[in-house]
Amino acid sequence: MDGSLKLEAGAAGAPFYLAQGDECEVFAAAYTNNLPVLLKGPTGCGKTRFVAHMAAQLGRPLYTVACHDDLAAADLIGRYLLKGGETVWVDGPLTRAVREGAICYLDEVVEARKDVTVVLHPLTDDRRILPIDRTGEELDAAPGFMLVASYNPGYQNILKTLKPSTRQRFISMEFDFPAAPVETQIVAQESGLDPDRCAALVRLAGKLRGLKGQDLEEGVSTRLVVYAATLIAQGMSTDRAILAAMVEPLTDDEDIKRGLLDLVTAVFG
Repeated sequence: MDGSLKLEAGAAGAPFYLAQGDECEVFAAAYTNNLPVLLKGPTGCGKTRFVAHMAAQLGRPLYTVACHDDLAAADLIGRYLLKGGETVWVDGPLTRAVREGAICYLDEVVEARKDVTVVLHPLTDDRRILPIDRTGEELDAAPGFMLVASYNPGYQNILKTLKPSTRQRFISMEFDFPAAPVETQIVAQESGLDPDRCAALVRLAGKLRGLKGQDLEEGVSTRLVVYAATLIAQGMSTDRAILAAMVEPLTDDEDIKRGLLDLVTAVFG
Protein backbone atom coordinates (compact mmCIF):
# COMPACT_ATOMS: atom_id res chain seq x y z
CA MET A 1 0.00 0.00 0.00
CA ASP A 2 1.29 3.49 -0.77
CA GLY A 3 1.16 6.79 1.08
CA SER A 4 -2.11 7.71 -0.61
CA LEU A 5 -4.01 5.19 1.51
CA LYS A 6 -7.51 6.44 2.27
CA LEU A 7 -9.82 5.16 4.99
CA GLU A 8 -13.55 5.10 4.53
CA ALA A 9 -15.52 5.83 7.70
CA GLY A 10 -17.79 2.93 8.48
CA ALA A 11 -16.06 0.41 6.23
CA ALA A 12 -18.02 -2.84 6.00
CA GLY A 13 -17.38 -5.01 9.05
CA ALA A 14 -15.41 -2.38 10.95
CA PRO A 15 -16.35 -2.12 14.65
CA PHE A 16 -17.78 1.29 15.51
CA TYR A 17 -15.10 3.76 16.56
CA LEU A 18 -15.48 7.53 16.78
CA ALA A 19 -12.16 9.28 16.24
CA GLN A 20 -11.09 11.96 18.71
CA GLY A 21 -8.35 13.40 16.52
CA ASP A 22 -6.04 12.20 13.79
CA GLU A 23 -5.29 8.80 15.36
CA CYS A 24 -6.74 6.88 12.40
CA GLU A 25 -4.52 8.74 9.95
CA VAL A 26 -1.41 8.26 12.11
CA PHE A 27 -2.10 4.53 12.44
CA ALA A 28 -2.68 4.18 8.69
CA ALA A 29 0.57 6.00 7.94
CA ALA A 30 2.43 3.70 10.34
CA TYR A 31 0.91 0.67 8.62
CA THR A 32 1.85 1.92 5.18
CA ASN A 33 5.45 2.49 6.26
CA ASN A 34 5.91 -0.75 8.27
CA LEU A 35 6.21 1.07 11.60
CA PRO A 36 5.25 -0.55 14.92
CA VAL A 37 2.79 1.36 17.11
CA LEU A 38 2.50 1.73 20.88
CA LEU A 39 -0.82 2.92 22.33
CA LYS A 40 -0.72 4.51 25.78
CA GLY A 41 -3.75 5.27 27.91
CA PRO A 42 -6.04 4.26 30.78
CA THR A 43 -7.92 0.99 30.90
CA GLY A 44 -11.22 1.08 29.02
CA CYS A 45 -10.61 4.24 26.99
CA GLY A 46 -11.00 2.49 23.62
CA LYS A 47 -7.51 1.28 22.65
CA THR A 48 -8.58 -2.28 21.84
CA ARG A 49 -11.67 -1.12 19.93
CA PHE A 50 -9.48 1.30 17.96
CA VAL A 51 -7.11 -1.48 16.86
CA ALA A 52 -10.01 -3.75 15.85
CA HIS A 53 -11.54 -0.86 13.89
CA MET A 54 -8.29 -0.09 12.10
CA ALA A 55 -7.61 -3.75 11.26
CA ALA A 56 -11.03 -3.94 9.62
CA GLN A 57 -10.51 -0.65 7.80
CA LEU A 58 -7.16 -1.83 6.46
CA GLY A 59 -8.49 -5.26 5.57
CA ARG A 60 -5.95 -7.11 7.69
CA PRO A 61 -6.48 -10.16 9.94
CA LEU A 62 -6.02 -9.34 13.62
CA TYR A 63 -4.46 -11.46 16.36
CA THR A 64 -5.10 -9.99 19.82
CA VAL A 65 -3.13 -11.23 22.84
CA ALA A 66 -4.18 -10.19 26.36
CA CYS A 67 -0.83 -10.13 28.15
CA HIS A 68 -0.50 -11.39 31.73
CA ASP A 69 2.14 -12.33 34.29
CA ASP A 70 2.58 -15.88 32.97
CA LEU A 71 2.72 -14.98 29.28
CA ALA A 72 6.11 -16.07 27.94
CA ALA A 73 7.80 -15.70 24.57
CA ALA A 74 6.91 -19.32 23.74
CA ASP A 75 3.20 -18.46 24.07
CA LEU A 76 3.63 -15.90 21.30
CA ILE A 77 6.05 -17.80 19.07
CA GLY A 78 4.79 -21.39 19.41
CA ARG A 79 5.85 -24.73 20.82
CA TYR A 80 6.01 -28.41 20.11
CA LEU A 81 2.85 -30.26 21.11
CA LEU A 82 1.83 -33.90 21.12
CA LYS A 83 -0.91 -34.58 18.55
CA GLY A 84 -2.10 -38.06 17.63
CA GLY A 85 1.02 -39.63 19.06
CA GLU A 86 3.30 -37.28 17.12
CA THR A 87 5.23 -34.23 18.22
CA VAL A 88 4.32 -31.30 15.96
CA TRP A 89 5.21 -27.63 15.94
CA VAL A 90 2.26 -25.25 16.51
CA ASP A 91 2.68 -21.57 15.70
CA GLY A 92 1.75 -19.00 18.34
CA PRO A 93 -0.28 -15.88 17.46
CA LEU A 94 2.77 -13.70 16.78
CA THR A 95 4.26 -16.26 14.40
CA ARG A 96 0.94 -16.67 12.58
CA ALA A 97 0.69 -12.91 12.17
CA VAL A 98 4.26 -12.71 10.82
CA ARG A 99 3.61 -15.52 8.32
CA GLU A 100 0.22 -14.21 7.18
CA GLY A 101 0.90 -10.49 7.10
CA ALA A 102 -1.61 -9.81 9.86
CA ILE A 103 -1.75 -7.26 12.67
CA CYS A 104 -0.62 -8.60 16.05
CA TYR A 105 -1.90 -6.60 19.02
CA LEU A 106 -0.32 -7.14 22.43
CA ASP A 107 -2.69 -5.63 24.96
CA GLU A 108 -1.02 -4.45 28.20
CA VAL A 109 2.36 -5.67 26.99
CA VAL A 110 4.17 -4.75 30.21
CA GLU A 111 2.20 -7.43 32.05
CA ALA A 112 4.02 -10.14 30.09
CA ARG A 113 7.30 -11.73 31.15
CA LYS A 114 10.49 -9.92 30.25
CA ASP A 115 11.53 -12.41 27.57
CA VAL A 116 8.59 -11.24 25.46
CA THR A 117 10.07 -7.81 24.74
CA VAL A 118 13.35 -9.40 23.66
CA VAL A 119 11.48 -11.39 21.00
CA LEU A 120 9.84 -8.21 19.70
CA HIS A 121 13.04 -6.27 19.06
CA PRO A 122 14.00 -7.77 15.66
CA LEU A 123 10.42 -7.19 14.48
CA THR A 124 10.49 -3.50 15.40
CA ASP A 125 13.43 -2.37 13.29
CA ASP A 126 14.25 -2.53 9.59
CA ARG A 127 15.00 -6.26 9.78
CA ARG A 128 11.36 -7.21 10.45
CA ILE A 129 12.35 -10.77 11.24
CA LEU A 130 11.25 -13.35 13.81
CA PRO A 131 13.92 -15.89 14.77
CA ILE A 132 12.45 -19.18 16.03
CA ASP A 133 15.22 -20.93 17.95
CA ARG A 134 13.25 -24.13 18.48
CA THR A 135 12.82 -24.78 14.74
CA GLY A 136 15.90 -22.98 13.43
CA GLU A 137 13.73 -20.71 11.26
CA GLU A 138 14.20 -17.00 10.72
CA LEU A 139 10.94 -15.63 9.36
CA ASP A 140 10.74 -12.46 7.31
CA ALA A 141 7.52 -10.61 8.10
CA ALA A 142 5.06 -10.98 5.24
CA PRO A 143 3.74 -7.80 3.58
CA GLY A 144 1.00 -6.29 5.73
CA PHE A 145 2.41 -7.47 9.06
CA MET A 146 2.15 -4.85 11.80
CA LEU A 147 3.03 -5.00 15.47
CA VAL A 148 0.86 -2.99 17.86
CA ALA A 149 1.21 -2.92 21.64
CA SER A 150 -0.56 -1.05 24.42
CA TYR A 151 -0.12 -0.26 28.07
CA ASN A 152 -1.48 1.95 30.81
CA PRO A 153 1.32 4.24 32.09
CA GLY A 154 -0.79 5.41 35.04
CA TYR A 155 -1.25 1.87 36.33
CA GLN A 156 2.31 0.59 36.13
CA ASN A 157 4.85 0.52 38.93
CA ILE A 158 8.62 0.56 38.79
CA LEU A 159 8.72 -3.23 38.37
CA LYS A 160 6.36 -3.17 35.38
CA THR A 161 7.27 -0.60 32.81
CA LEU A 162 8.71 -0.57 29.32
CA LYS A 163 12.42 0.09 29.06
CA PRO A 164 13.38 3.15 27.00
CA SER A 165 15.19 0.82 24.59
CA THR A 166 11.86 -0.86 23.88
CA ARG A 167 9.63 2.24 23.87
CA GLN A 168 11.90 3.92 21.34
CA ARG A 169 11.31 1.14 18.83
CA PHE A 170 7.66 2.22 18.41
CA ILE A 171 5.86 5.31 17.33
CA SER A 172 3.46 6.17 20.16
CA MET A 173 -0.03 7.58 20.45
CA GLU A 174 -1.62 8.68 23.70
CA PHE A 175 -5.27 7.89 24.34
CA ASP A 176 -7.62 9.21 27.00
CA PHE A 177 -11.31 9.08 27.69
CA PRO A 178 -13.28 11.00 25.05
CA ALA A 179 -14.57 14.49 25.66
CA ALA A 180 -18.10 14.39 27.10
CA PRO A 181 -19.99 15.17 23.85
CA VAL A 182 -17.98 12.52 21.96
CA GLU A 183 -18.40 9.94 24.72
CA THR A 184 -22.13 10.65 24.82
CA GLN A 185 -22.35 9.97 21.09
CA ILE A 186 -20.39 6.72 21.49
CA VAL A 187 -22.57 5.51 24.37
CA ALA A 188 -25.78 6.36 22.50
CA GLN A 189 -24.57 4.59 19.35
CA GLU A 190 -23.46 1.46 21.22
CA SER A 191 -26.42 1.14 23.60
CA GLY A 192 -29.43 2.54 21.76
CA LEU A 193 -30.28 4.76 24.75
CA ASP A 194 -31.36 8.30 23.96
CA PRO A 195 -28.52 10.89 24.03
CA ASP A 196 -29.96 12.97 26.90
CA ARG A 197 -29.87 10.02 29.30
CA CYS A 198 -26.47 8.97 27.96
CA ALA A 199 -25.16 12.46 28.69
CA ALA A 200 -26.16 12.11 32.35
CA LEU A 201 -24.28 8.79 32.58
CA VAL A 202 -21.23 10.40 31.01
CA ARG A 203 -21.37 13.25 33.54
CA LEU A 204 -21.42 10.68 36.32
CA ALA A 205 -18.48 8.84 34.73
CA GLY A 206 -16.48 12.06 34.69
CA LYS A 207 -17.06 12.56 38.40
CA LEU A 208 -16.12 8.93 39.17
CA ARG A 209 -12.91 9.32 37.18
CA GLY A 210 -12.06 12.30 39.34
CA LEU A 211 -11.77 9.88 42.28
CA LYS A 212 -8.99 7.86 40.64
CA GLY A 213 -5.97 7.79 42.92
CA GLN A 214 -8.11 8.75 45.92
CA ASP A 215 -10.85 6.23 46.67
CA LEU A 216 -10.49 4.30 43.41
CA GLU A 217 -7.55 2.62 41.69
CA GLU A 218 -9.13 3.11 38.26
CA GLY A 219 -11.82 5.38 36.87
CA VAL A 220 -14.93 4.01 35.19
CA SER A 221 -14.32 2.94 31.59
CA THR A 222 -16.37 3.98 28.57
CA ARG A 223 -17.16 0.27 28.25
CA LEU A 224 -18.90 0.28 31.65
CA VAL A 225 -20.86 3.41 30.75
CA VAL A 226 -22.08 1.60 27.63
CA TYR A 227 -23.05 -1.39 29.80
CA ALA A 228 -25.10 0.84 32.11
CA ALA A 229 -26.82 2.54 29.17
CA THR A 230 -27.57 -0.84 27.57
CA LEU A 231 -29.25 -2.10 30.74
CA ILE A 232 -31.33 1.08 30.99
CA ALA A 233 -32.30 0.83 27.30
CA GLN A 234 -33.56 -2.70 28.01
CA GLY A 235 -35.87 -1.44 30.76
CA MET A 236 -33.78 -1.68 33.93
CA SER A 237 -34.11 1.19 36.40
CA THR A 238 -31.35 3.78 36.21
CA ASP A 239 -30.28 3.25 39.84
CA ARG A 240 -30.00 -0.53 39.45
CA ALA A 241 -28.13 -0.27 36.15
CA ILE A 242 -25.62 2.19 37.58
CA LEU A 243 -25.06 0.02 40.63
CA ALA A 244 -24.46 -3.07 38.49
CA ALA A 245 -22.33 -1.46 35.78
CA MET A 246 -20.66 1.63 37.25
CA VAL A 247 -20.35 1.06 41.02
CA GLU A 248 -19.93 -2.64 41.80
CA PRO A 249 -17.17 -3.18 39.17
CA LEU A 250 -15.06 -0.38 40.69
CA THR A 251 -14.71 -1.52 44.30
CA ASP A 252 -15.52 -4.18 46.89
CA ASP A 253 -15.24 -1.74 49.80
CA GLU A 254 -18.69 -1.08 51.26
CA ASP A 255 -17.78 2.39 52.58
CA ILE A 256 -16.47 3.45 49.18
CA LYS A 257 -19.60 2.05 47.50
CA ARG A 258 -21.77 4.17 49.77
CA GLY A 259 -19.72 7.22 48.84
CA LEU A 260 -20.11 6.44 45.15
CA LEU A 261 -23.86 6.03 45.55
CA ASP A 262 -24.01 9.45 47.23
CA LEU A 263 -22.29 10.81 44.12
CA VAL A 264 -24.88 9.07 41.93
CA THR A 265 -27.64 10.75 43.94
CA ALA A 266 -25.96 14.12 43.53
CA VAL A 267 -25.85 13.72 39.74
CA PHE A 268 -29.25 12.09 39.19
CA GLY A 269 -31.19 13.47 42.16
